[in-house]
Order: sequence, then structure tokens, then C-alpha cells
Amino acid sequence: MTKTDEALWDSAEVLDSPEALEEYLLAAFETEDPVFIAKALGVVSRARNISDLARSAGMTRAALYRAFNGETRPEFATIMKILRALDISLVPVVKKPDEAA
Repeated sequence: MTKTDEALWDSAEVLDSPEALEEYLLAAFETEDPVFIAKALGVVSRARNISDLARSAGMTRAALYRAFNGETRPEFATIMKILRALDISLVPVVKKPDEAA
């Protein structure tokens, strides 16, 4: 039996445009799962230069990895720092009564 090499899928490798990043994050936020959203922000951070991003956010690379590893729930202030460093705005949208679930 021969051993086959399997490559793990890394979403960060295909997030190569602002549109791709936006669609990826929109899909993550639609889940309303804070841990999943944090993981998605970590993937987007890796798709960008994580060292520059950490510096822009006033964080260390290690703190950035820890906050967005998908196993923790980062504080809202941390999420906002990363969104600002990524030049992403978080805009509330009020659902119409017939859209509310």
C-alpha cells in the first residue's frame, strides 16, 4: 500500500481579493457563532500579513493567533481592533419585522 500525501485545505490561500474577504466574513457572520466568527477572522488575518496586522492592531502575533484560533471568544474590543486594522467596518443592520426569525 502506498502512502498518499493529502494537503489540508487552507481558506487563507484563496482569500486574495477584497471581494473574497468580504464574502468569507459575511458567511461567517451569518452563522452568528462567535467562535466560528473568531476563527474566520484568524483565517483572514493569515491571508493578510499577520505581522503587519498585529502591529497595526497594537497586538503581538502570538496574541493575535491566540485570540482568533477558533477555540476562544475574543473580547469585542479585540475584534474591533482587528477589523480596523483590516480596514473593515462593522455596520449594524436593523431587520424589518417580516425578516426577523
